[in-house]
Amino acid sequence: MLLIDQKIFRRAKKGIRNCPFNFFLFQSLQKGSLSAQNVFLNKSKYLNQEFMFINSSLFIENEFLKLIKIGVLRREVDGQGLTSKVRITPIGRKVIESSSNLFTKKVSIIKRLITCLKYQLTPR
Repeated sequence: MLLIDQKIFRRAKKGIRNCPFNFFLFQSLQKGSLSAQNVFLNKSKYLNQEFMFINSSLFIENEFLKLIKIGVLRREVDGQGLTSKVRITPIGRKVIESSSNLFTKKVSIIKRLITCLKYQLTPR
């Protein structure tokens, strides 16, 4: 069971490191929930600098879905069912709290270029 937990933790850490969101988004998610539209409207606050080219909340929603699949985020539920907002899961909290250098690592120019191309070539 411990080996599975380590794999889940590593996968969550890698997912957070490779996502376009900054530390402030995850801090905000620990306090409450956010929607993709809200993040898009405040992208200077929630996105890393190299992802400012994102021009649709659909991109942000897709990134939310990726983080939901690996267990870092979950959909918020109200009395009517699932909403468009997401919250952070306990495993997401654990990764954020235990990995302080996750958001301070410098990204190489080549990695930035590859990321930019990947997002620009993704079908909309």
